[in-house]
Amino acid sequence: MPDLLIELFSEEIPARMQARAAEDLKKRMTDGLVEAGLTYAGAHALSTPRRLTLAMEGLLEHSPTVREERKGPKVGAPDKAIEGFLRGAGLTRDQLEERETPKGAVYFALIEKPGRPAAEIIAEVLEDTIRNFPWSKSMRWGTGSLRWVRPLQSIVCLLSKEDGAEVVPLNIDGIASGNTTYGHRFMAPDQIIVTGFDDYAAKLKRAHVVLDPAEREAAIRQEATNQAFASGLEVVEDKGLLAEVAGLVEWPVVLMGAIDDEFLALPPEVLQTSMKEHQKFFSVRNPKTGRIEKFITVANRETADNGATILAGNQKVLSARLADAKFFWENDLRTVTEQGFEPWVAKLGNVTFHNKLGTQAARIDRIAALAREIAPVVGADADLAEQAARVAKADLSSEMVYEFPELQGLMGRYYAEAAGLPQDVANACEAHYSPLGPSDDVPTEPVSVAVALADKLDTLTGFWAIDEKPTGSKDPFALRRAALGVIRLVLENDVQARLEDLLSYGLLSLAIDRAKAVKAYYQAGNPEVPSDSVFLNFWSAETGEFWSEHLVGEKFDDGLLHFYSGEASIVDYPSEDQLFSILKRNDLVIDLLSFFHDRLKVFLRDQGIRHDVIDACIAMDGNDDLTLLVKRARALEDFMKSEDGPNLLQGFKRANNILAQAEEKDGVEYSYGADKKFAEDDSEIALFDALAQSEGAISSAIEAEDFAAAMGSMAALRAPVDAFFEAVQVNSDNEVVRRNRLNLLSQIRKVCGQVADLTRIEG
Repeated sequence: MPDLLIELFSEEIPARMQARAAEDLKKRMTDGLVEAGLTYAGAHALSTPRRLTLAMEGLLEHSPTVREERKGPKVGAPDKAIEGFLRGAGLTRDQLEERETPKGAVYFALIEKPGRPAAEIIAEVLEDTIRNFPWSKSMRWGTGSLRWVRPLQSIVCLLSKEDGAEVVPLNIDGIASGNTTYGHRFMAPDQIIVTGFDDYAAKLKRAHVVLDPAEREAAIRQEATNQAFASGLEVVEDKGLLAEVAGLVEWPVVLMGAIDDEFLALPPEVLQTSMKEHQKFFSVRNPKTGRIEKFITVANRETADNGATILAGNQKVLSARLADAKFFWENDLRTVTEQGFEPWVAKLGNVTFHNKLGTQAARIDRIAALAREIAPVVGADADLAEQAARVAKADLSSEMVYEFPELQGLMGRYYAEAAGLPQDVANACEAHYSPLGPSDDVPTEPVSVAVALADKLDTLTGFWAIDEKPTGSKDPFALRRAALGVIRLVLENDVQARLEDLLSYGLLSLAIDRAKAVKAYYQAGNPEVPSDSVFLNFWSAETGEFWSEHLVGEKFDDGLLHFYSGEASIVDYPSEDQLFSILKRNDLVIDLLSFFHDRLKVFLRDQGIRHDVIDACIAMDGNDDLTLLVKRARALEDFMKSEDGPNLLQGFKRANNILAQAEEKDGVEYSYGADKKFAEDDSEIALFDALAQSEGAISSAIEAEDFAAAMGSMAALRAPVDAFFEAVQVNSDNEVVRRNRLNLLSQIRKVCGQVADLTRIEG
């Protein structure tokens, strides 16, 4: 069975596209060949900056002959129907076969498609793959119609067997397939003739081309580590940069250079970011001091001077870049040490966060108010939380963050420390953006937690209030990530708080902020709010006043929050259709809570908790306390994994089903309490006693937030419930006994219902 080698040789492919392109080549070729009847034993794809390579082993020499039987029209059908069937089958009338069926005589066609040589099929599939390759960006060149990421220069397409290799003939826009490729652009530019994959890989290695990107990565990592270790230093790990650099070179040559002494005082993150973003350099750190002292660059060739000229050029460019960073750093430090953060915060008053949610400065006011309310809940000092919230985003106005946006927050910490602010405040500047993803660390310092929660809750309540919710796969404002961040902050810091209250505080801050904005807008003599108003109007059409009944028990100045329409008003409102109005607080909060619960389900399912267990716990009161909700869900999950769990669930569902049927039939609710004196069987008496004991024990355990104990008390019901159903017929002929037993079943439902809504558990 032959092997197939394909190489698509071009000008340099962007590093970020190479891995995906190699996989696309493999998938499209293998799918196309298999669909055409050519199976294979194995396939793997590789890439370098100038080539995509696919090797397939154990390919069939021919596709198999395929026989297909098709049922056609009835004998005697109109000629047009028969002719259409013949055209589709590619046959003539005399090739049809008549057969008797239960519905009469019918024409059948036996279509035989003979197998084709592998080379013929490969040529068709490869041409289709090349012409329709899914590059995210592509180009045309010359006068041809072919599009490729960069100009395609040659195609290797070889079928090799033990007795030799043959070129699969193919010509695409004047580029004919062959058995020749090229080595390193500078170190071995001559043409290379290949006979198969092993020969191809070996000759490329001799021509200074490392074909496998994983091998290039390993070589870079190993040599960089060795050079750093020899100097008593260590390379700062960066997997993304390593993959990118491996996609920039075919023959990696690792060189280590020094950073000028005048730049060593810069924060290490500034050095690392500048070198990575602009030069694709790895940072080399002194493990004793934490300072970045050297850099690693990867050249694409060996030189007679062992890279000295390359290093000199790189160091010259790097010094120019770092001089800019040093200038930004010193200017920013001068600002915060002499003037504090006020000038930067003032600048944010001219930066729009969202046209319906005001400026960044207005948002800072909201976050500060919200952080102050959250602080006691997370054990933070309210004054420090507010102070941290007011300076946390100030670094967005700094020159350093303008140049390197990815350093926002981190630079805020450095500047806060330089300004002499409390360390908790400085740490919150950096940590309040976290967590940014599922693997990101979660802040644990109380002030940082308060500001991080306030930041994310303001984002969620704000965009919910203006109806900018995630839809399907679209989430332009990263609201799912913000909700997951809140969930992780709450759970990993064991915060017990009513999420409903926190969301209400968020809306309160938003209402006050927008009310102030509207008041200032009119007091400045501006005309009435246009239909595309940048103001969010918390206004009730029913009362003609600002919606303020949800303001968490606190009373505010009517002159600020209540604007009546009419001649005596502070503000003359335009028509209602020009206003963004929110009429009911519950609509927003309930919808947001539902969104949080959806994100929590995803979070817990990833941790192995069943969806029905989560639903059973969400259905309980107090489901906005996420910490207690998750404790309940984990305890219930453990209970359902025990032997008692499924058995008790079966008894509970049996009781619930019997009760539901009886209540529907009788038109009454059996929930008024059973009386032990009407019990006729020992198992019935035992169940009365067990329910009385478990009800109090479960209630006490839940009040103490000991859900494991609550599940244990519920597990104690398993045996008496099983014994009851084995010994007793609920629907007794004695109506008094029947009603008493139905009320006893209601008691089972009530006692077990303290733990979770077991009707939602599958089983």
